Amino acid sequence: MRVPRPRSLAGQLFAMQVVLVAVVVAGCAVFAYLTDRNQAEAAARRQATAAATAVAASPAVVAAVQSAYPTATLQPYAERVRRNTDVTFVTIMNTRGVRWTHPDPARIGENFLGHIGPALRGRTFSETYTGTLGPSVRVVTPVRDHGRIVALVSAGITVEEISHQARGQLLALLAVALAALALGGLGTYVVNARLRRHTHGMNATELSRLHDYHEAALHAVREGLLMLDGQRRIALVNDGAQELLGLPPDAVGRYVSELGLPARLTGALLAAEPRVDELHLTAERVLVVNTSPVSGGERRGTVVTLRDHTELQALSGELDSVRGFAEALRSQAHEAANRLHTVVSLIELGRAAEAVDFATAELELAQALTDQVVAAVAEPVLAALLLGKAAQANEHGVELVLAPDSRIDDGVLPAGLPARDLVTILGNLIDNAMDAAMDTAADQAHRPAGREGAAADPSAQANACAPADADANAGAGHRARVTVTARAADGELLLAVSDTGAGVAPADAEEIFERGWSTKAPPSAGPAAPGRGLGLALVRQAARRNGGTVEVTPAGPADGAPCGATFAVRLPLV
Repeated sequence: MRVPRPRSLAGQLFAMQVVLVAVVVAGCAVFAYLTDRNQAEAAARRQATAAATAVAASPAVVAAVQSAYPTATLQPYAERVRRNTDVTFVTIMNTRGVRWTHPDPARIGENFLGHIGPALRGRTFSETYTGTLGPSVRVVTPVRDHGRIVALVSAGITVEEISHQARGQLLALLAVALAALALGGLGTYVVNARLRRHTHGMNATELSRLHDYHEAALHAVREGLLMLDGQRRIALVNDGAQELLGLPPDAVGRYVSELGLPARLTGALLAAEPRVDELHLTAERVLVVNTSPVSGGERRGTVVTLRDHTELQALSGELDSVRGFAEALRSQAHEAANRLHTVVSLIELGRAAEAVDFATAELELAQALTDQVVAAVAEPVLAALLLGKAAQANEHGVELVLAPDSRIDDGVLPAGLPARDLVTILGNLIDNAMDAAMDTAADQAHRPAGREGAAADPSAQANACAPADADANAGAGHRARVTVTARAADGELLLAVSDTGAGVAPADAEEIFERGWSTKAPPSAGPAAPGRGLGLALVRQAARRNGGTVEVTPAGPADGAPCGATFAVRLPLV
């Protein structure tokens, strides 16, 4: 047996509001009816009082009551007054209560049914009493002749007549009440129809359960969730988004442009079109941003999801470094095999001395760099990175040199300085320097020698970079060189990388650290690779995360400085 589904919240509210409106309208109708009836009785009492006092004050009535036969004069007069004042009866009687007038002539001469004592004492009073015409509201007042009470006058309106008047007012009141009920019901239906659309027909229990699930999911999801309203203000933010964006506790209700986020990230959040898996950098994190406008007739807002890509990006950088190391090792293994074959061939030819000299020379070259790096850099991660990059540089025809003043003693680096950040900083700087040096070396190798007017070309002049001993090696070509300085002294760690590339224009000294900036043009077939222009942005982010700074020294022949550029990262050791 299927259990009937509870009524929706909108339906329950509609029923409650209809009942409430009906009760209020009915209560108002009853109150208005009772009020109108009381007012009708009061009006009838005033009307009867006016008629009775007017008759009692008439000189003709004073004269007639003292005549031998008062009825002959008073009866026609009383009837005219009754008709003109719309009262039910006007009765004139003597002081003993015997009637001289009555609407029913057969009742003339009978005793008045009601109290006359207060009137005999000179007071006008009113009462509700049942007489010959039924229950009526009546007024009794004395007739005076020079201060002496000579007769009594009573005027009244029956209760039935008063009720008849009240019933007429009640019908009008009921019509107004029904109109109010219909209008209230219509308004309630319109409001509840709108409420039903907004609550999707769910009942109170379902809404409560949905709210509980919503709160639980909002705080349980580790991804960042941000909801913006149509005015680009934060309508909802979960714990993950607050942590990833570094938002203050009072972020809800504030405009996105007031949060101090990076310009590119702010632009992505404010964009009207959806964004899919975009990489954005904050001061400390790499975020993957997805935005989706809320569907509706008008723009109702935007739903934003954020994923922390920092760790993954660092791991990806480390993976690239490992891949480079592996390629360098394969290349070295290939070269070692060639050298081994050469040594074996020399021995087979009976030239053992030449074989020993050849093998010793190769070992000395490889061991010299290893000894230099290990002696200068005691930090194992940096030493391994430099050796691997040296092998990789040698594979690409780049000379990687460790500056003579490089020195990092064991135990100098604090435990709070992550080795992963050091790999990110130095690895990206060396990779960029090798690319710049190789590009410039390739341009120099393909430029025709002695071409007239070559020095007049600014781009050619910028790329005409050569080491200091180029004149001594004229004709030998341009040698790509990368110089690394790793020094820990005076309470800071200096990681500097110089290259013999084309250098950095002074106007680009700040822009190069923005995500997406790159000197390499994208392929003609499509956009640049997703990781292009991210290395230097990650370098600055890692430096800032550890309280350090990064700066670039633009250089070029045009300003008299050495060729290439120098990137220097300074990290505090305290």
